[in-house]
Amino acid sequence: MWYELSDFINLAAAILMEQVISIQNLTVLYKIKGIKTRLHKAVDGLSFDVARGEVFGFLGPNGAGKTTTIKVLLGFIKPTEGVARIFGINTQEPIARQRIGYLPEQTDYYQFLTAEELLWFYAKIFKIPKAEARLRIDSVLKLVELDGVRNKLIRTYSKGMQQRIGIAQALINEPDLLILDEPTSGLDPIGRMKVRQIIQRLKNEGRTVFFSSHELGEVETVCDRVLILAEGKLRAMGSVAELTTKYHGNLEKAFLEIVGWHE
Repeated sequence: MWYELSDFINLAAAILMEQVISIQNLTVLYKIKGIKTRLHKAVDGLSFDVARGEVFGFLGPNGAGKTTTIKVLLGFIKPTEGVARIFGINTQEPIARQRIGYLPEQTDYYQFLTAEELLWFYAKIFKIPKAEARLRIDSVLKLVELDGVRNKLIRTYSKGMQQRIGIAQALINEPDLLILDEPTSGLDPIGRMKVRQIIQRLKNEGRTVFFSSHELGEVETVCDRVLILAEGKLRAMGSVAELTTKYHGNLEKAFLEIVGWHE
């Protein structure tokens, strides 16, 4: 794989500026087939940066373009226009994904495996040496509080436990950036609290966490900054305190006003 000089210049600039994510004028068009094929603009001229060590909330109603943006960050789809970079490298380059951990919205792991077996599987994918993998598996299982049930089948786990083993697999390669898509979806209050605690611990370790969520109370608690997306466009961005002060209420009130929802 060949890399342009500009890739290494961007990488050096990102390190100096401590930018982990940089999205510039991102636009993604989809073809919608019907009686007549038409184009749908899922993301429309989106630009933002995420700094090293931030917990960044990526918010928006259904259909706002959040998942499409995450797919661009992961290199799953190509932008129609603009560019997305992680650690200064274009996300279309495989090297950009080496420092990422990812938790999809729907976690569907091999139910016949135990938690420990699942993590060994992912460790092999990342070609982590056996001795190092053993240490990492012990570490992430303790972090997500599943060490005591590491030898139980995943099919016996609750929804919250399965979500936490999902976070554990996302951490097995010791990523500098963790991308979480709806990490607290469908969890009870205790499950949400445990995920929130994990995110806080990762922040304390200097990791960067980028996550999409509809649980605005969780976002308000853990995020340094948030971005609100609607119809593919950036509608607002700033700290929770800035947004709640500007819109004279909590984050939910600010969110509803920003996306234009009215009773």
